[in-house]
Amino acid sequence: MALSPLASAGAQVEEPLADAVRTALSSAIANSAPPIPEFADTDARLAYLRWLGAMSGRLRKHTTEWLERKEFLQTIWYESRRAGLDTGLVLGLAQVESNFRKFAVSPVGARGYMQVMPFWARLIGDGDAGKLFHMQTNLRFGCVILRHYIDRERGDLFMALGRYNGSRGKPQYPNAVFAAAKRWDFHDLPPPEVSPVPGRRSSDLPGGPS
Repeated sequence: MALSPLASAGAQVEEPLADAVRTALSSAIANSAPPIPEFADTDARLAYLRWLGAMSGRLRKHTTEWLERKEFLQTIWYESRRAGLDTGLVLGLAQVESNFRKFAVSPVGARGYMQVMPFWARLIGDGDAGKLFHMQTNLRFGCVILRHYIDRERGDLFMALGRYNGSRGKPQYPNAVFAAAKRWDFHDLPPPEVSPVPGRRSSDLPGGPS
């Protein structure tokens, strides 16, 4: 397997984990089932498909193959929501960390799209750091780790991003991620308005005042 050129981003710092935290993180990365989006209704599915189409167009300069883009975006959509993270922010982080290179390696050994340090495989995984080059594994680890840091910083995203990068308290990395995340903003179409029917009062329409 040929590795991509070295990534220039920083890396997480290994810190002692309480047993309860270690158990919770291990549980969060344990399920290896492929991400299959589920939707409450047709409107939710159509909204996802609009997001997928928009993001695929923006990602094309990094990944030319449609199926590869689709798999990556579907996974990052699933894993970010699973961890309670903003998907645009996660995309921005992956852009800054690896420029969307699956096999990127940093000078200190961080791996993959989200530049996960190998020690995490030992702390909360099965010890096989090679799995961090697997797309879903890397994205799940990255999202779970970022969620952990956000919780550690009591919701302070600026400080959590710095901790993720190993540069806690310095503005360069969080600012770079925030700037990159703007590229992945998505504002869905507003729901269509119900046009009044000639000769009928608004109270006669579904949901109209009684």
